[in-house]
Amino acid sequence: MSDARLRRYRVLPEAIAPWSLDSGGFTQLQKYGTWTVLPREYVRRVRRYRDEIGQLLWCAPQDWMCEPIVISGGRVGRNVFAGTKLSVIEHQRRTVDNAVELSTLAADLPWRRVLQGYTGDEYERCADLYEQAGIDLTQEPLVCLGSVCRRQGTHEVLRIIKRMRARGITRLHVFGGKTLGLRLYADLITSTDTLAWSYDARSQKRVLCGTVHPRGGKTCANCLPYAMQWRARLLTGRPTSIPKVREVSGQQQLFDLVA
Repeated sequence: MSDARLRRYRVLPEAIAPWSLDSGGFTQLQKYGTWTVLPREYVRRVRRYRDEIGQLLWCAPQDWMCEPIVISGGRVGRNVFAGTKLSVIEHQRRTVDNAVELSTLAADLPWRRVLQGYTGDEYERCADLYEQAGIDLTQEPLVCLGSVCRRQGTHEVLRIIKRMRARGITRLHVFGGKTLGLRLYADLITSTDTLAWSYDARSQKRVLCGTVHPRGGKTCANCLPYAMQWRARLLTGRPTSIPKVREVSGQQQLFDLVA
């Protein structure tokens, strides 16, 4: 879940399963070209989420993505990027500095470190900056890999993952994992997050899960049954797009999941 969404709630939901928090950094840099949320403000909200929602597994820091479009600005489809107009090394320094600051402000919260860069050498440099700051990434419970979501399915990302593993950073979470990418390196990472199932459902503009949505939803873009079916197909190697739909009527039916 993203801080950008949760911050709107006056009354927060109660978690029924462990979850992790995204800081909303991509949206921040896309829209504003900088962070508009102060670290102390972010810490205050994360504590609220931990205490009121419960079961917070880990939280992402306020990192700085390093994709060229984030730095230079411009347009990708309908998405307009303000551009930070900074260098990759400055993004990396700010990412590491924020990791240190958040840990100083709130050592009780389950922060995770994020490796940022674009080329393999740049990710190596980011790991070096963590070492210089006194943070041993090889001892972290999980290290996140950023700035790869737009390159899913490429062997370039696979090579970056292998380079990090060669440094002893073996517990990796990949931000924005996609089907093609996971087919290349799923066995080399610990976890990933994705909205690919939601985008897939939204693009179909119809109910795909074979159930009746209790609130009359017209697509499965926010549908737990479809999300679980998408995940099951991914784990079993079956195609995740345009699944076969069962015709149902009346009350919501049970759906099949692959364990």
